[in-house]
Amino acid sequence: MKNFWQELNSPIFCLAPMADVTDCAFRQIIAKYGKPDIFWTEFVSADGLAHPKAREKLLIDLKYGENEHPIIAQIFGARPENIKKAAALCYELGFDGIDINMGCPDRSIEKQGAGAAMIKNPKLAGEIIRAGKIGAPRLPISVKTRIGYSKKEEMGNWVRELLSEDIAALIVHLRTRKEMSKVPAHWELMRQIVKIRDEMKKDTFIIGNGDILNLEDAKQKIEETGCDGVMLGKAIFGNPWLFAWKEKVLEKSLGRHDGVGQRKFSAENFRAFQEKLFPETKEQLRVMIEHTKLFEKMLGAHKSFTIMKKHYKAYVEGFVGAKELRMELMSAQNAKEVEKITNDFLAKIE
Repeated sequence: MKNFWQELNSPIFCLAPMADVTDCAFRQIIAKYGKPDIFWTEFVSADGLAHPKAREKLLIDLKYGENEHPIIAQIFGARPENIKKAAALCYELGFDGIDINMGCPDRSIEKQGAGAAMIKNPKLAGEIIRAGKIGAPRLPISVKTRIGYSKKEEMGNWVRELLSEDIAALIVHLRTRKEMSKVPAHWELMRQIVKIRDEMKKDTFIIGNGDILNLEDAKQKIEETGCDGVMLGKAIFGNPWLFAWKEKVLEKSLGRHDGVGQRKFSAENFRAFQEKLFPETKEQLRVMIEHTKLFEKMLGAHKSFTIMKKHYKAYVEGFVGAKELRMELMSAQNAKEVEKITNDFLAKIE
């Protein structure tokens, strides 16, 4: 088995898979302006990929560029046979790894017995992981999950069950399924997860996820908890340059630890750090137009243009006139209109 995880330099900074966000168009923009250590696809139904007709419609979600390696295909499902077929397809498509989603809280996913519902069925979870290994024996299998379903106290047993399957990496969103995103992520539990891994003498990489503001915050959490890396999600909105600053952030000193081993880094310092690095408004809007055109070119025949509008809310923020520009962009129907609206705005402020 070729395990690309073993070739990565620590700490590892990953881009989270987000449905209708981290599609192939947005990943191309990110790859150009600030590539993470690992890309993930949006999650795709293994049941659909195993079906000859449904597969044709889903293949667009597994589209990627050569500049995105290493890239992991994320799949979900509760039928081992279909997981095996989907994993075999992902291998054929040239992916570097396969990730099985065992944390999605969407009710439609849970009704299938997949996503976060898997936390309540560790026996099936093990069968699913083994099916993925059978389908793609040459690819590393990872799992993205949560600390528990209803209670964070479920974490220990659940983590041990997953690690016993000798997965390449375990990505943990540090909230329960019940908590959704309504409470702060329980980063205080990450040390315990790492300790369980070490006690079991496993080589599994442990990646944390949840409430990470930026790379500076990511570095801080890695140093405090001992995990191998972090996965950033919401921080990428409107900021395809996010990962471009990895080397500078790793070189930057965070200062002293306080008495309980926690680093003090205020929200004001975070903002100042971001403002210093973030591109100016004009460049931000130029890349927004570039992103829009690429989305239309690559996905216009497959997905609704309204998907782009969630990005506009992030790109168009923090400058005078942003609210008015955002409102105009919400009415745009295509890339040409977005470009005209944005250029007209820039002409007024230049």
